Amino acid sequence: MLTGRDLTIATLVGVFRGRVCLTGVLVLGETSLMALIPLFIGFAIDGLLAGTLDALWQLAGLMAALIGVGVLRRIYDTRVYGTMRVAVGQAQAARSADLPVSALNARLAMGRELVDFLEETGPDAMAAGVQLSIALIVLYAFSPVLALAGSAAAVAMAAVYALFHRRFYRLNGALNQQSERQVGILATRRARPVLAHLLRLRRLDVRLSDTEAVLYGILFVVLLSLILFNLWFATTALTVTTGTVFSIISYSWEFVESALALPATLQRWSRLSEIMRRLNAPSPESR
Repeated sequence: MLTGRDLTIATLVGVFRGRVCLTGVLVLGETSLMALIPLFIGFAIDGLLAGTLDALWQLAGLMAALIGVGVLRRIYDTRVYGTMRVAVGQAQAARSADLPVSALNARLAMGRELVDFLEETGPDAMAAGVQLSIALIVLYAFSPVLALAGSAAAVAMAAVYALFHRRFYRLNGALNQQSERQVGILATRRARPVLAHLLRLRRLDVRLSDTEAVLYGILFVVLLSLILFNLWFATTALTVTTGTVFSIISYSWEFVESALALPATLQRWSRLSEIMRRLNAPSPESR
């Protein structure tokens, strides 16, 4: 199925396009329903305060639909992406038969990360995009200023991540290269090389983790500033009900949670870019 093709995200989407599209439709449906929950909670609050249950029943119906779509998607995804992992493993084993066992073992694990991206990161990014869009639309409906603040925060986040991309790519490349040596090092049964290998992996993990910590620290400053601004603006510059204030803050926080998927997706893509280059190398690379 994947014989003679480069192992890339685009290839997997092309070969399994029907199944991937169906999972995408289910993700969009689930995310759209989830994104409407805070708005309907706000309606329910105002309805209950006014002595009516109509909005509460609407909220209950929305939640029931969300549960149904979510369960169906997870049952379907397990089967689709399990089949995809088998196909990727077969293709990788066939094309890398001349590699040392250590490198082949590592690359089989790396190949699974391509499918993991489609199963986990891709839907998360799609869901985040839908939630961001709905959050901005709802905030704009309350006040264009709220939506403008959210858009400015998103642009700032993208600019911050751009400063970190090359470092993530380089560190992931070093980590993958060291992982390819693992089986061979373990086969020597010598304590000193094994310890050196494990310490090298630890150093790389720490450097990646420290980079992530700095990145997310900066991003949280941007996003929490958005929450504080929208809370201040909603309560001082707008004439709104209690339910509306709840919806504004809920959608501001939903914007924050969704926006955090952006750097996570880009960071994962940095790693996958290095992995795809490595998997599709025409010959074993010198180490």
